Amino acid sequence: MKKILVVEDEEVFARAAKDLLEAEGFNVYIAMDGMAGLDAARSIAPDLIILDVMLPKLNGFKIARMLKFDEKHKDTPIIMLTSKAADEDKLTAQGCGADAYILKTQNPQILLDTVKKFLSKASL
Repeated sequence: MKKILVVEDEEVFARAAKDLLEAEGFNVYIAMDGMAGLDAARSIAPDLIILDVMLPKLNGFKIARMLKFDEKHKDTPIIMLTSKAADEDKLTAQGCGADAYILKTQNPQILLDTVKKFLSKASL
């Protein structure tokens, strides 16, 4: 079973993502702040990470950068799920190694389709 880590400080979004992904058969872990997310990524070695940008203790851009420059985690897909819609934020996410950038206001099916796309690539 594929492991997905959701790093999200807004409980409503974290729970919604967990429910959506578990309904598809994924094993989902939640971290509620940046430091907990970084620790969880390193300890559980998820197959994919869904990462908010605005997090307490350590923001999502920094987490993405730290993981993508870590030999053990550099190939783990990172999907930024955020309310930050500015083009500069999307560019920053790309520069930090994020593989996808999805707005929280978009249809949840977009998140699910993106997760499946990255995890099916990993299975090849």
